[in-house]
Amino acid sequence: MVDVSTKPAAARRAVASGTIRLCRATLELIRTGKTAKGDVLTTAKLAGITAAKHASLLIPLCHPIRLDAVEIAFEFVRGGIRITAEVKARDCTGVEMEALTAVALAALTIYDMVKAVDRGAVIGEIMLVEKQGGESGHFRRSKKRD
Repeated sequence: MVDVSTKPAAARRAVASGTIRLCRATLELIRTGKTAKGDVLTTAKLAGITAAKHASLLIPLCHPIRLDAVEIAFEFVRGGIRITAEVKARDCTGVEMEALTAVALAALTIYDMVKAVDRGAVIGEIMLVEKQGGESGHFRRSKKRD
């Protein structure tokens, strides 16, 4: 692991997003809460929060961080759902991996809950959208870059 013991604690924030493409009928099942496994988005939200809290257990060399906040949001978009995670902490290293892990596991949870009715679901475009705090400063993904 990288030695961060000499770095001062600072407010850290990271936002990540990703998508899961689903067929129209599956999106309607999720929207109306009629999937066989129950409330897909609430379950995915809880999975994402749990994933953020355990990122250091899943990713080798990732520092354990005491998180102050984790927010998971879902947006129905054409052909799927956009997942966004915002993670905050006051620590000596960033929270990008926690935000990215939250998005990934929320997407995997959605996939698991609908795979019986939509085997063609595709998880993709998981990315860091914004990062604040620490020596490297503020990063915001440019729309032109995408």
